[in-house]
Amino acid sequence: MTALLSDWDGAFGLPPFAAIRDEDFAPAFEVALTEARSNIAQIVAQPDISFANTIDALELAEGLLDRVAGVFYNLAGADSTPAREALQRDLAPKMSAFSSEVTNNKALFSRIEDLWQRREMLDLTPEQRRVLELYRQMFVRSGAQLDGAEAERLTAVKSRLAVLGTQFSQNLLADERSWFMELSEADLEGLPDFVVTAARAAGAEKGAQGPVVTLSRSLIVPFLQFSPRRALRQKAYEAWGLRGANGDATDNRAVAAEILALRDERAKLLGYASFADFKLEPEMAKTPAAVRDLLMRVWTPARAKALEDAAILEARLRADGISGPLEPWDWRYYAQARRLAEHDLDEAVLKPYLGLEAMITACFDCANRLFGLEFRALDLPLYHPDARAWEVTRQGAHIAVFIGDYFARGSKRSGAWCSAMRSQRKLGGEVRPIVVNICNFAKGDPALLSYDDARTLFHEFGHALHQMLSDVTYGFISGTSVARDFVELPSQLYEHWLEVPEVLEKHARHVVTGAAMPADMLRRLLDAGTYDQGFATVEFVASALVDLAFHEGAAPADPMQKQAEVLEALGMPHAIRMRHATPHFAHVFSGDGYSSGYYSYMWSEVMDADAFAAFEEAGDAFDPATAARLEAFILSAGGSEPPDVLYTKFRGRMPGVEPLLKGRGLLEG
Repeated sequence: MTALLSDWDGAFGLPPFAAIRDEDFAPAFEVALTEARSNIAQIVAQPDISFANTIDALELAEGLLDRVAGVFYNLAGADSTPAREALQRDLAPKMSAFSSEVTNNKALFSRIEDLWQRREMLDLTPEQRRVLELYRQMFVRSGAQLDGAEAERLTAVKSRLAVLGTQFSQNLLADERSWFMELSEADLEGLPDFVVTAARAAGAEKGAQGPVVTLSRSLIVPFLQFSPRRALRQKAYEAWGLRGANGDATDNRAVAAEILALRDERAKLLGYASFADFKLEPEMAKTPAAVRDLLMRVWTPARAKALEDAAILEARLRADGISGPLEPWDWRYYAQARRLAEHDLDEAVLKPYLGLEAMITACFDCANRLFGLEFRALDLPLYHPDARAWEVTRQGAHIAVFIGDYFARGSKRSGAWCSAMRSQRKLGGEVRPIVVNICNFAKGDPALLSYDDARTLFHEFGHALHQMLSDVTYGFISGTSVARDFVELPSQLYEHWLEVPEVLEKHARHVVTGAAMPADMLRRLLDAGTYDQGFATVEFVASALVDLAFHEGAAPADPMQKQAEVLEALGMPHAIRMRHATPHFAHVFSGDGYSSGYYSYMWSEVMDADAFAAFEEAGDAFDPATAARLEAFILSAGGSEPPDVLYTKFRGRMPGVEPLLKGRGLLEG
């Protein structure tokens, strides 16, 4: 018996990482799938139909599979190996087939439908009724009401989509892992010490003879901000933009086109006009029209601000004796120079006050002041030496295990995310979560963060709190198992505490001297909070509008042409590119998660701006009563009620878009 299948009787039920080998996963999945199929067969064989022997039993039927998958997919994203990548490709159609097998099980769906029709007569708690509603919705949207050739085709489509999503991710990781640009000592001219240190560390990790620039955002962005060598900036920027589009075996353009065609077919099989109509139906937005309305209300003032900023930056380009237009590889360089001139904020001077260790402590301290959580470092073997773990408690009671994995490496996919190796539930006995935050910060000794990196740290920890504070009976609605355009509310809301002056006064201390950030620097940092938001908003909204356009009508035969048409119609500023161009738009193409849903960050931002205002109105960013409402109605509630109901319980009403525009400096007043 492999370590994956034995009882995990170590501390906190953590996976026995040291004993798990790559070759253990395939047989463990086979055993877990067999057990899950047997459990589901037993449910269907029950002569009577009850909530307990159908929904409760279904909740627990895949327990072993959830456990094995929770470990594997976390490792596949955070610490891939050739063996894990091969197994991921092999598992994609198998796991999709199993999912279709469950949702196409007519006898199983008949039991769920029977319970749904009798729901008024059953003695169900509000949570049970919500779980029943969501299970029925999941089965219907998965094709449970289809028969014959249509059902078979839908299964084939979903299987192929699973394969393509894995291929897209692995192609992108291969491009990000393989490219780097070596720098000579002369090329380091003008770069702050923290960039030089990160470049040398990246060179060591790549086995190069000296410093390198990689495609990790935490390294390439500061290089683009500070390198005075325009030709090198252009080379690095163009490589960054060509991820997934290099015309070789890892090119994602044809993969994206096939994904879009299959999604369109999937939606049509289920009776929807478009994939966007299908995908948005269970979300807060409900319709493509509602999404487009929000995005365009933000686009117009954001584009105007970006064009105004572009003219100022182009004047700086001219002053350097450069003819021709401001280019995308110029924007960050001249924006950084302008920021220094207008706000006297030098990233090289600021970063030593934002050490990773201090910012982790700041995250924990805010969680303690808001929710009474305490964090104790654990000395346990984990899946990689960079990963660290803490026990989370409240008043002595165990709440969760939190794992932080913060540094970029070649085996880790890009970006930042939160996942759970184990989710909270009460059914079948209290289960407390194991929550993981993954980031891609540049290594250093000590590791220093940009202000944007620090926001990312707080953002992902907001997701972690949503998982850790979950307090529901059913794992199906636990933690972040909520509508896609609601899931970003806790994460984006938590970012606001980084902007609270007393948090930075306490934790933003120089990594060498220990001195607090000078008061005038702190003031300038906070005053510059909306600096360059025209750029940031345009690159985001452009990506969201392209995502929507891909899925709102018939699938485009050539996604790159469609992308170009959308951007031209929008009047995309020349010197700004989409934050995520199609060939590396992992949010949208690595799986269905954010397809037709990249707008979700902005939809949630409408709420997070309003939600933090509740603390401001109370006169205290750590107001206990407001924090208690936030935990009760948002963080602990999971998907136990519709998100608009939960938000209204917290705030008393739904918000408008104005706080978002004001928070981004796009609205006067």
